Amino acid sequence: MPASTPAVTVERDGHVLLMGLNRPAKRNAFTKQMLSELSAAYGLLESDDDLWCGVLFAHGDHFTGGLDMLDVGAELASGKFDAPEGGRDPWRLDGPWSKPVVAAAHGWVMTLGIELLLAADIRVAAEDTRFAQYEIRRGIYPFGGATFRFPQQAGWGNAMRWILTGEEFDAAEAHRIGLVQELATDGPAAIARATEIATLIAGKSAPLGVRTVFASAHLAHEQGESAAIERLRPDIAGLFSTADGAEGIQSFIERRDAVFTAR
Repeated sequence: MPASTPAVTVERDGHVLLMGLNRPAKRNAFTKQMLSELSAAYGLLESDDDLWCGVLFAHGDHFTGGLDMLDVGAELASGKFDAPEGGRDPWRLDGPWSKPVVAAAHGWVMTLGIELLLAADIRVAAEDTRFAQYEIRRGIYPFGGATFRFPQQAGWGNAMRWILTGEEFDAAEAHRIGLVQELATDGPAAIARATEIATLIAGKSAPLGVRTVFASAHLAHEQGESAAIERLRPDIAGLFSTADGAEGIQSFIERRDAVFTAR
């Protein structure tokens, strides 16, 4: 790939950041360049207050064939990944996170591709998508969060069924177990639907409210429900004191959609 060609495209659409895996000739197999650019894209999403939601998708016929082991093998063997300055972990393991991500999958979703989906908050897949958590058949294991996110989101038995065998499964099974929330007819339709959901979040949901939801959920996950419960009333009082809180009440009184400004 020429140096001028981005391995991950980044495009703003209002308050939505569109992040596209862009190595289609190699089934979007991840190189160090792709990992670095996706890290930078996630860093931008989190740091820019004018971005309220992200979309992760892929150009070409496949979401990703996994890692390009010839390119990243030595780095994996060292047990570390160096993110660029301002970047964030591509698997979103360096939380907390405050901006939601909607992912669209199609074609092959292999190994780390499943973990990228698990790291997103809402997932849409084309009906012809094929999944495989294949690491166990290569003498390694999933290191991007599948060992805990997959059981959390799909249930223990469903996760172990696919992690321990490395077998391929289809979009209908992914939907059944909760790996994806919606199915679309094909890849373009999946991307369009994911973008529609992200635009709905960015256009209708109060951004400060979304961030507070994320903070509460992360707190409950990391410190337990009691810690999150202690923050419920202080957090809601804080939101009511914001300009967006006042706008939410006024829009209710006036029976119109609220116009939020993240203030």
